[in-house]
Amino acid sequence: MRILATNDDGIEAEGLHVLARRVAAAGHDLVIAAPATDASGSGAAIGGFHTDSRIDVRRVGVPGCDAPAWAVAGPPGLCTLAARLGAFGTPPEIVVSGINAGLNTGRAILHSGTVGAALTAQNFGAKGLAVSVAAGTPWRWDTAATMALEVLDLLIDAPPRSVLNLNVPALPRDQVKGLRWARLAAFGAVRAAIVPAEADGQLQIELRAVNEPLPPDTDTALTEAGFATLTTIVGIAEAWPAELAAHEVAERPVPGAPFDPVHAVPDAGDSRNLHSREQT
Repeated sequence: MRILATNDDGIEAEGLHVLARRVAAAGHDLVIAAPATDASGSGAAIGGFHTDSRIDVRRVGVPGCDAPAWAVAGPPGLCTLAARLGAFGTPPEIVVSGINAGLNTGRAILHSGTVGAALTAQNFGAKGLAVSVAAGTPWRWDTAATMALEVLDLLIDAPPRSVLNLNVPALPRDQVKGLRWARLAAFGAVRAAIVPAEADGQLQIELRAVNEPLPPDTDTALTEAGFATLTTIVGIAEAWPAELAAHEVAERPVPGAPFDPVHAVPDAGDSRNLHSREQT
């Protein structure tokens, strides 16, 4: 299986190195392309560039791994896009992103470069696996890599464009209570808080611990309880009425129908209204 390993912590990050070595040791055809510097919080961004501009890349080595590796002057979304377009050889069928230093749970994964790379893969026709591990002393890269390989077998057999988000607690593998399917929590283990701007116009963002109780079947709650979690996620989706008619219906919006002021915007919070690219 042709696999791209990337991350948002940068090409020098230990989590990426551990994951790359384990994927290569499993016999996969691995290529590595990751940001030259830390690109955390970049989401699925590809950065700003023009048709006549160039993106700096350089060949690098990953300790203990013979797979070809590149440092890219751009976020992980760009690394994934470039790989899928053939910049680093045969386009990968799967993008494995991580291991991120810190969990990516809750709806805030929208802003995660680790998750963004996996969703970029989905948008360009491939499968994706985002892997993150809770902070701890020591960092449990070994546990996260082991569980990533376990999940990778599942992803290989999954439908096209599947994306999985794996979060692993800071525990030895034999102390992880198990792997659970999980819903996205309303927020992660920490929540961003804004400190009001001062007169000089500076804005300060603080990350504060969350003490609010969460439903027990959510990713944040389950990882706190010692479980690893797995969530199937979708990036781009359209919101249409749950019942799509095959012809124009003036009372509601349907694909191809002319706009009418009487149309109401479909509720994107109702999963029955969401349609992936294959469904529309």
